[in-house]
Amino acid sequence: MASKNLDLRRFPGFLPLTYLCLFLLYAPLIIVMIYSFNDSASITRWDSMSLRWYQEVFFGVEAPKFRTATFNSVTIALIAATSATIIATMAATAMLRSGKFRGKSASFALINLPLMVPEIVTAVATLIFFSAIGFKAGYLTIVLAHIVFCIPFAYLPIAARMQGIEDTFEQAAQDLYATRFQTFRLILLPLMTPGILSGFLLAFIISLDDFIITNFVKGAGVETLPTAIYGAVRQGIKPNIMAISTLLLLVSVVFVTLSYFVGRMGEKNK
Repeated sequence: MASKNLDLRRFPGFLPLTYLCLFLLYAPLIIVMIYSFNDSASITRWDSMSLRWYQEVFFGVEAPKFRTATFNSVTIALIAATSATIIATMAATAMLRSGKFRGKSASFALINLPLMVPEIVTAVATLIFFSAIGFKAGYLTIVLAHIVFCIPFAYLPIAARMQGIEDTFEQAAQDLYATRFQTFRLILLPLMTPGILSGFLLAFIISLDDFIITNFVKGAGVETLPTAIYGAVRQGIKPNIMAISTLLLLVSVVFVTLSYFVGRMGEKNK
């Protein structure tokens, strides 16, 4: 006899616990967003509604520093996300379209290992590795570290999309004398596009928001937006930092939302 589906929402205390978790997660973010529009220089006393600190971000004394940091963050994220997406696409194709091969389980574990290892451990290990081979810390070390770190984040939606694609399409193409490369380029790749886009967007936002690994491998004189914000906060929290944090949060929300809808679009097109 089939058991009835359990509705967790009806469990005693589930709703209050849900509200508590949502409050702890989002209340600090909402407070930061609200006080970014405060005209007062105080971060605790509300004065009046104003865009003063957003103007300070774009045209103030510290604007050139944050502009350079933003440029570094965006370019690093673009390079890292693009490279990680290409590698993840090739890895997903090899893992899911090459049949069984020796070491397949180990390969899957290696791809997903960065998701399991604490980020601080990855940061320290990466720093030690670069130091051991005599690689000077700077812009390039950030790019390389981000590419490696972003691969599993790009791999997950790409692999999930590929698993939902029947291999009958590829078999039909090969029956019509298409080569393996033609089958991949003309059949599999277009079907995988939603997953690839979703993986790229996810990898981009992971790279853009990363602080721990970047802070360890960036070297002197190179700043990304998260490390620039951290450096400014160490000198005291100013309202312009709240404005920058709000803008970065909005960008993150936009990219995560795009990734979600691209993934949903792919599911509807199956």
